[in-house]
Amino acid sequence: MDESQYGDHRVCSECVDEPFLRSQMEANGLRADCSYCELEGCTYSINQLADCISGIFTDVYHRTYEDPKGRTVVEVIKSLTGLGEAACGDVRCVLNERTINEFREWFEDDSFNASSRYVRSVDGWEFDAQWRRSKRSLETEARYFNREAEQILAAIFDGVDDWRTVTRRPIVRDAGPGTDFAKLYRARVFQSKADLVNAMKRPDTEIGPPLGPKATAGRMNAAGISVFYGATDPHVARAEVRPPVGSKVLVGCFEVIRPLKLLDPIAIDELADETGSLFDEEYRRSLKRAQFLRGLGKLLSKPVLPNDEAREYLSTQAVADFLATAAKPPLDGIVYPSVQDGHEGRLRPLFRGGRYPCNVVLFHKAARVEPLDAGSVISVSNPFAPYRAMAPAISGLPDADDEFLDDSPEAKYEVWVRDQPPGVPEPLSDRFAIQDDDEDATLRFSSLEVHYVRRVRFDTVSSPIPRHHTKASEAAEPGQEE
Repeated sequence: MDESQYGDHRVCSECVDEPFLRSQMEANGLRADCSYCELEGCTYSINQLADCISGIFTDVYHRTYEDPKGRTVVEVIKSLTGLGEAACGDVRCVLNERTINEFREWFEDDSFNASSRYVRSVDGWEFDAQWRRSKRSLETEARYFNREAEQILAAIFDGVDDWRTVTRRPIVRDAGPGTDFAKLYRARVFQSKADLVNAMKRPDTEIGPPLGPKATAGRMNAAGISVFYGATDPHVARAEVRPPVGSKVLVGCFEVIRPLKLLDPIAIDELADETGSLFDEEYRRSLKRAQFLRGLGKLLSKPVLPNDEAREYLSTQAVADFLATAAKPPLDGIVYPSVQDGHEGRLRPLFRGGRYPCNVVLFHKAARVEPLDAGSVISVSNPFAPYRAMAPAISGLPDADDEFLDDSPEAKYEVWVRDQPPGVPEPLSDRFAIQDDDEDATLRFSSLEVHYVRRVRFDTVSSPIPRHHTKASEAAEPGQEE
């Protein structure tokens, strides 16, 4: 029998084990005699079954030439449908004939011959292509009011609050008191003694998130939008600011004082697939989205060279804007691995333990630090110095101690705070330092450490570059094959 005739054979729903496909056949099939069990029932033609199955091969299965776990086309069809060998063979013949006819002009395609073998391997190329198209649109067309980018992000992050890992851990994690994200650390580099002293006096404004006009563009924010870039570990926070040798780094600890919701792309790497039928196109689409999302953490945290930051950060800034404002529900921040500290290679085992060092960015609405000692007179001194006892006396002049301050590598510091008498107005600088005071604060300054940078270590991968010499007579002539 010619292969083209196999497509007219009919198979009834009773010959099919897969519940979703069976229900579709019972709802939409033609009542006729089955070509295989010879009983009357709701039937699909082999051509119709091939239509249903070809999409599964495209989305979920990939041909293999080496994997010993690969199964033949008939074996895959049988596992998907529960059909007998004869019906599965007829479906294979139809699929094979279609590919031969479709690609005959370009090459000989034998994807569905009897010996071809396949493994299950979901490819998130569809969402990856959408992501790249969104990125290109942001870079070359419209940075703001980009409807295409918004629609793509909505498709990617739809239902984010309900996602779970294979161990049933949520992808959206809780931050705040009693959680793994109860304290966050933020670092800042100083090469000027005056700036260092000022930051020690007011770590809430100088170590905390910068005021809007001072906020420079970053991985998760556009210029002028203040966000809190922190880390769950002080070493990670210090590594992220890339301090030069000879500089000093202040690392502040901030307590998260109210509940927040953070997207955890690290956990997405272990995102569990939803349950459903491969014959359902929407379910297959959810599998492809999950596969794309498993690599999202790498997309959000990949190293970016300084010259490329303005362009490469557009897509991650758009993600942050979307999650903060348009996601349902809106989120307060993102957790992502640190490429500077080198923890990204060890995140998987640490995640299973429940804790891991990583970066945390709090979006603008959640980047609020309680004002610290607003209106007070603050000074900095070196303990154990001969003039230490003078500090309370001179604290009425906030900067009078700066000229005496030792800023050598071994220097230690302490901060003195004296409240103003009642009725004395607070300094204008304090009044303007409080951002959006109608919003609830999310962070409270806790402690401060200073680090002098003595050396910087690099973790590199080396590869020798051989240099070859040949004699002139051995060199190939132009156009001559070597």
